[in-house]
Amino acid sequence: MRPQAIFDLDELDLNFDQPLYGIDEIRAVNPQRFEMEQLTGVVHVDEEGQRLIGFKEITEDEFWIRGHMPGFPLMPGVIMCECAAQLGGFYARKFDLLKGDFLGFGGMDNVKFRAPVQIGDRLVLMARVASVRAGGRRIEFEFQGYVDGQLTFSGTTIGVPIQKG
Repeated sequence: MRPQAIFDLDELDLNFDQPLYGIDEIRAVNPQRFEMEQLTGVVHVDEEGQRLIGFKEITEDEFWIRGHMPGFPLMPGVIMCECAAQLGGFYARKFDLLKGDFLGFGGMDNVKFRAPVQIGDRLVLMARVASVRAGGRRIEFEFQGYVDGQLTFSGTTIGVPIQKG
C-alpha cells in the first residue's frame, strides 16, 4: 500500500531554480560536506504543519556512480535514505527542535524502495515531523522521495542528538 503524499505537489508553486534555502544556507545548518552533502536545496517549509520539501539533483559527478552498477548507475537506497535524513536534520536544527551539536541517525523504519533514481533525475524529498520526544532527545520524520511525480521511496527516519567530544 502506498502512503498518502505528505504534500500534493500539484497544489504548490515550487521554484527549484531559486530555492528558499540553497546550498550555502544548508551548509550553515547541516555539517555534511563534499561527497556526503546530499541535499541541493529546500523549496518549501510549512512550520505550522511541521513539514518541508527539499531536493537532490543527481549529477554524473556523484561519488557512487563509478562503482554502483557500472554501465547502469542507480542511486543506492542507503544514499536516498541519507538524503531524507539530511532534509529532516536541516529542519530539526534550523528550527531548534533537538539539543546537541549534531543530529545523528537513530534508525529507520518501514523503508520501501519503489522506483530507481538515476543520473539526471531530480529527487524531490518530502518530510513531516511524526514525533519529538520531550527534552529534544529524539525526533522522527516520515519521508517520501519522488522523481517526476512518481514515488521512489518512503519510510520513517529517527534522529538523535550527538554532543561533540
